[in-house]
Amino acid sequence: MRGGKPLRTLIRILIISAIFLTIGLYVSVNDKSEKGVLLKDHSTSQIKELAQKKQIDQPTKPLTERPKEGLSLLIGQDVIELEKGFGKPERIDPTIYGYEWYIYNVDYNRYLQVGVEKNKVVTVYVIGADLDVSPFEMGQPIEEIFNTQYIDTNVDINLNGNSYRFELSDTDLNIRPLVKLGNVYAQLYIDKFTGNLSSVRFLDAETIIKQRPYELTYRGELLDEAKPSEILWKRVEDGTKKEIFDLTNVLRLRHKLKPLKWDEKTAEVAYQHSKDMYQNNDFSHTSKKYGSLADRLKSAKVVYQSAGENIAANYTDGPAVVEGWLNSKGHRDSLLNKDFSHLGVGVYEKYYTQNFVRKWEQ
Repeated sequence: MRGGKPLRTLIRILIISAIFLTIGLYVSVNDKSEKGVLLKDHSTSQIKELAQKKQIDQPTKPLTERPKEGLSLLIGQDVIELEKGFGKPERIDPTIYGYEWYIYNVDYNRYLQVGVEKNKVVTVYVIGADLDVSPFEMGQPIEEIFNTQYIDTNVDINLNGNSYRFELSDTDLNIRPLVKLGNVYAQLYIDKFTGNLSSVRFLDAETIIKQRPYELTYRGELLDEAKPSEILWKRVEDGTKKEIFDLTNVLRLRHKLKPLKWDEKTAEVAYQHSKDMYQNNDFSHTSKKYGSLADRLKSAKVVYQSAGENIAANYTDGPAVVEGWLNSKGHRDSLLNKDFSHLGVGVYEKYYTQNFVRKWEQ
């Protein structure tokens, strides 16, 4: 550290409880689901679950029709119609699932990711507070959602003569329930610390089967994404790190905090840690080769007052991992730390690292 100030390097090694979202069987699948992994949380604070499914009555008449308004109506639309309504995206990020994310991030209150495959919209991820996610509302209490929508532990899909069943655990029902709206599926991300709707992902049947975010049993053919090339992985990694950066700032603004600035040196440290974890199959904040976060930042000549790190593995994509971090106490504390000023994100395949730093004031 420079500038004559006392050395007060505070390294927050944020360690969060492992969340394994695995899959099971009509044939059982247990190797392709969203096994989101966060490190163990040593925080002693008690986390109150605001949504207890057994205490909430289901409606007598399930609301399963596709809404007449809102962004779910984009599913199945031609990309021309999308651009008529929203204009050209700020950028287009590839994915490993066959579609491309059209990114609308000029206004964080209207932040939107639209998945387009073969010129058709197949999925929409919405986190902007000012967007219409009918029949839901951004920030809506989970109690209201359970009282107005039919939410079951099993969601059945029939597609091209094949049968699929997603089986939701109690944890799934509390923090990311799945709602069928006609021929569209809504994956709801609940902020368990507030009990409110944080974001929504609308998907068509084929896309949610490819992603397999819940335990899945099936009869027939299992849809799968093609094995990505090395070149595609690099493009996906680059897009995902930008999405994670944007989504982090969406959440900070939602909580009345200053957005973070991008720091390229710190991002390189994060990338190398994600790559190191992948190559050595060693999911940890401390690298056997490169050491702790403090060691890695020092080697990269990153000058800072305090720093923190979030890591995760095997999530579907950027939106899924950010919502996973938001629901873990230690990771959330870094995401919403008012003292941090800069962020670097590094993604290597499905290994994710966020490095936060507070720079010395000029």
